[in-house]
Amino acid sequence: MQHSATPVVTAVRGHILQFVGSPFCEDPMSVLRDYSDGLVVIRDGKIAEVGDYASLRSELPEGTQIDDHSGKFVMAGFVDCHVHFPQVEVIASYGTQLIEWLNKYTFPAESKFGDKEYALKAADVFLAESFRNGITSSSVYCTIHPESVDALFERAEVVGARMVAGKVMMDRNAPDTLRDTAQSSYDDSKALLQKWHGRGRAIYAITPRFAPTSTPEQLEAAGSLWREFPEARLQTHTSENKKEIEWVRELYPNSQDYVGVYEDFGLLGKGCVLGHGIYLSEREKQVISESGTAVAHCPTSNTFIGSGLFDVDGSQRGAHPFRTGLATDVGGGSSFSMLATMRSAYEVAQLRGYSLHPAQAYYLATVGSAQTLYLEDKIGNLQAGMEADLVVIDPRSTPLIAHRMAYANDLMEALFIQMILGDDRAISATYVAGNCVHQRG
Repeated sequence: MQHSATPVVTAVRGHILQFVGSPFCEDPMSVLRDYSDGLVVIRDGKIAEVGDYASLRSELPEGTQIDDHSGKFVMAGFVDCHVHFPQVEVIASYGTQLIEWLNKYTFPAESKFGDKEYALKAADVFLAESFRNGITSSSVYCTIHPESVDALFERAEVVGARMVAGKVMMDRNAPDTLRDTAQSSYDDSKALLQKWHGRGRAIYAITPRFAPTSTPEQLEAAGSLWREFPEARLQTHTSENKKEIEWVRELYPNSQDYVGVYEDFGLLGKGCVLGHGIYLSEREKQVISESGTAVAHCPTSNTFIGSGLFDVDGSQRGAHPFRTGLATDVGGGSSFSMLATMRSAYEVAQLRGYSLHPAQAYYLATVGSAQTLYLEDKIGNLQAGMEADLVVIDPRSTPLIAHRMAYANDLMEALFIQMILGDDRAISATYVAGNCVHQRG
């Protein structure tokens, strides 16, 4: 006779924050529920209960381990909905814009990832930096090499991290070392999808890099693969740079616009995340909105590479709103810190005449990014039944922040101080599936 194992119960104590609404649709001051002395009860890697410490403590099984982060903010782990793990070695590379940046820095770096051991070491760095910055899930571009995909998923599997990732498909306008073919990219992607998708917390993303580096035949192959496996995700880039848009118009003269290229090949819909989307026409916004496609806002990348300023307010409250998340876009993006990314998003919005509320910034970094991946029922918020990915933020992580916090009048001001002044030092701990994967100090 078999007996079921006793569920493993742990708990995290601290100043608990959870979203109960959208700060873009409701009063931003009303959408955060907080428990100043709260408890997140975790059972077998999932959140069992969230509430006041005084109420829940007596209900815990005897001997339950309680990680005490009293006085620190505890919220859902950050979700990075657009990032390139092979580009970590070229983060902070000088002096070029998009197309030149790809040719000078990105492609030489990515050419090394056919070496599995090299890819494994890079995956270790990527995951360590992500966890050190409170990022618990990411949507990741690998390289054309299947080895790069295996390396990332293997390392993520060890710690049980929720990762969305895929092999880049690229059969033109790239070095010989980084070109596949329409057929080989389909075959390799299908094999990787069948190997990894749904294995543990892994999700496969069909990944044509962007329209200029794929022939029509390859985009057709990507669309065909997605029709075969509609439960997979799809990720690519659009409308990041004005020269890029002109190039797409030359390469795909029969499509209505840049988004129209993907529309023509069946590459839009629920589960598709388009990176950047800075220069979208009203028609493109309507197609994105009506198809359920999402956009990743990458503010540090867009400013560092000089691409432009994304309209975050319009993406949420314009005539054609669409799912929008926040992303580091490392290595075009200049930081793994989601706090720094929120700061950059605030500054970009300011330059467009809109003040991004702190509740909106944290929402984009958690719930919003989970929504882009259609995973908002699993990650991005602290609710019973969701996966126990958490970040603990030390509100006094540096002398300056501690000084400024002494003058904070309310919770929102305190959170705003963190996103403007904070960095990786503010991340006190990171939990993946209930297990602590990073502890500062």
